[in-house]
Amino acid sequence: MEYAVDYIYSLLTQYIWTFSRVGAFFMVMPILSTPLVSTRLRLSIALAVTLLVANVLPGKVPDLEPFSLASMFVIGQQILIGAVMAFTLQILFQIFVVGGQLVAMQSGLGFGTLMDPVNGINVTSISQLYLMSVNLLFFTMNGHLTVITMLSDSFTTLPIGESLPLESLMALAKMGSWLFSSGLLVAWPAVISLLVVNFTFGVISRVAPQMNIIAIGFPFTMVTGLVIIWLTLPNVLPQFDTLSAHAFLSMKSIVQ
Repeated sequence: MEYAVDYIYSLLTQYIWTFSRVGAFFMVMPILSTPLVSTRLRLSIALAVTLLVANVLPGKVPDLEPFSLASMFVIGQQILIGAVMAFTLQILFQIFVVGGQLVAMQSGLGFGTLMDPVNGINVTSISQLYLMSVNLLFFTMNGHLTVITMLSDSFTTLPIGESLPLESLMALAKMGSWLFSSGLLVAWPAVISLLVVNFTFGVISRVAPQMNIIAIGFPFTMVTGLVIIWLTLPNVLPQFDTLSAHAFLSMKSIVQ
């Protein structure tokens, strides 16, 4: 009977610790963590992945009682690991939000805002366009399968019982600079083109001061911005491919 109780405890802790990392990952992961996805669906996906991963865990899990203080500490470790991995994906998706904000400010379309259901705030319509595009690309390129595979592999590179290295947290903090620099690269063609347009109107205002530049330049800048967005929108695919590869490498290095 004692052997049966110990066996039940080992199974219980094995599934609880695995679910802590997997559940935290899906609670922070973009798209699935939005209010558009019901909590019941997220819970079902987390439970399904937990059942698949917990049965093939490499190595041996710590021999602890499931409701002890040490077990609670291990659960906190797993929640932190899953949240940090998913937050890397959040940074990837926010790059295109930042790029859309820069394009909207330069083209005069910044006043056109929409409610972002992901973050619960108002963002520009250009950011929403970019964000919806990368959402579709993420599933089209089987990004969801890739991140689930990386989540499963993280139990091999960072087994249960080991804490997240401090270097990984520092690497995550340094990804903030990558967020803004990559967002600028996404908006770079539109920013440079609109800068040339504004510079041209500045020269015209000096040559012909009697011309109402505000009445002419503002509509022209908006139309030019829309044309530039239309021409550069196909570049979102190669940009997302490159940036997602970098994000996946960063996620993999965090749990090593």
